Amino acid sequence: MSEFEGLSDHFILRMHEFIRQEVQADRLAGARFVGLPARLRAEALAREIERRGLFCTAIDWPQHLEPGADKYALTIGHRKTI
Repeated sequence: MSEFEGLSDHFILRMHEFIRQEVQADRLAGARFVGLPARLRAEALAREIERRGLFCTAIDWPQHLEPGADKYALTIGHRKTI
């Protein structure tokens, strides 16, 4: 059973788009509010979107959330916690 079972295609796409917009807002503001939980959720959403044969705009992740960057160190504001 999928964690997204019962959710509409529209809802799944909107959740992914919301995270993408938050990442973009962080980049424009020079902030680090989006962290590992959002990255993991977006990846799960992207897999579900692909599984359903839907399309979405890819998320341009900041360097601190790229694979291998401090092992996806969690960030809160501007302070990094591990």
